[in-house]
Amino acid sequence: MTCQECGERPATLHFTKIINGEKTETHICEKCAKEKGEVEPGTNHFSIHNLLSGLLNLENPIGESPAQSYYKPEISHCPKCGLTYQQFTKVGRFGCSECYKTFSDKLDPILKKVHGGNTVHSGKIPKRAGAAIEIERKVQNLRSKMKEYIEHEEFEKAAETRDLIRTLEDKSSSEGGE
Repeated sequence: MTCQECGERPATLHFTKIINGEKTETHICEKCAKEKGEVEPGTNHFSIHNLLSGLLNLENPIGESPAQSYYKPEISHCPKCGLTYQQFTKVGRFGCSECYKTFSDKLDPILKKVHGGNTVHSGKIPKRAGAAIEIERKVQNLRSKMKEYIEHEEFEKAAETRDLIRTLEDKSSSEGGE
């Protein structure tokens, strides 16, 4: 089979795309694939980043149509390394740790999509230390609830939550002392 782009070389790469139930097959040579950006330069394989960006729709920020994103100039960039979100979608890597904070509003929807709604990693709890860690997590959650109650001026609920925190902390300290 010959390349559908140039019609000269044999097609070595075969792409099947299904968009809205419509299947299209493309057969192209390696040179045309590199020119179109389908294959990373210097490699003989398809870019996994291209696959993931297609699956996650990284080229179009969540909630925007393709037409909106193409005509909207990219203005956000990392203040530390200068990387833009558009560059991140092409490279697939951030330039520094500050990029995570800078682009967090665009990353959270993607991470929720990939991880089934979870954006916070809590890890596994070891069986031996599990009780103490579980109590510690409950105390942290209760403290955040208590702050919310105070902000909403629900002082009775805040006092109950404070007492529950003290009870859990006493339980934790008595178990740790044994």
